[in-house]
Amino acid sequence: MDISPDVFSLSGKVALVTGGSRGIGKAIAVGLARFGADVVVTSRKLEELEEVAAEIKGLGRRSMAVATHVGRLEEIDRLVPQVKEEFGKIDILVNNAGTNPTMDQAIDIEERAWDSIMNLNLKGLFFISQAVARVMREQGGGNIIHVASVAGITPDILPVYSISKAGVIMAAKVMAQQWATYNIRVNALAPGLTRTRFSQALWDNEDILAGAMMLTPLRRVGEPEEMVGAAVFLASDASSYVTGHTLVVDGGSAI
Repeated sequence: MDISPDVFSLSGKVALVTGGSRGIGKAIAVGLARFGADVVVTSRKLEELEEVAAEIKGLGRRSMAVATHVGRLEEIDRLVPQVKEEFGKIDILVNNAGTNPTMDQAIDIEERAWDSIMNLNLKGLFFISQAVARVMREQGGGNIIHVASVAGITPDILPVYSISKAGVIMAAKVMAQQWATYNIRVNALAPGLTRTRFSQALWDNEDILAGAMMLTPLRRVGEPEEMVGAAVFLASDASSYVTGHTLVVDGGSAI
């Protein structure tokens, strides 16, 4: 197999990115478009999504914004057929949607917070992956990327979030093993502390930030755009023999 820069090209591909309105999801959605993909973005707030879709269209790619709560299966059941009808296929799924409504310690976590986190971070991820995998099976293959977290590898101060992301990493392994027969690759991307609105309560807290930086050899917070290269690698033929893997992008904090 000849290796050329074209191996990273996503030209002709259709990508669906959940949690695509801001932060890492937005960066990945725009990044995939820069490498040639048409991109559908989804999250709960349509206004922010439409801004991202407009930016993608400005790059000369097709895009569509669809307001969807991935934690609600009936909304997944509407989303996936809508994307297939509009674009004809789904080659790439990036599962970035996630939540963490509490910073309580494990001994204080309430059931409502547990259910909220697990419903979106794990249950929603599983069932949208299942729905898209059925489309990919029909079309002869595809590529799924779960945005996990270094917190799913090394426990941190967000206990249920960490548990959910560990589940996401295992979901990638299980799906990779079972869906390889359909030519579907499944991998996880595990960011470290990244400067997004989602994680602002962490990097905006001097004590938490100082503790995190002590464990991070590069001694800085990551930027959303620094996740794009890894996502493009996993989404493209450059990683054609990679499946069931978790690619950690964390400044070295999980060493």
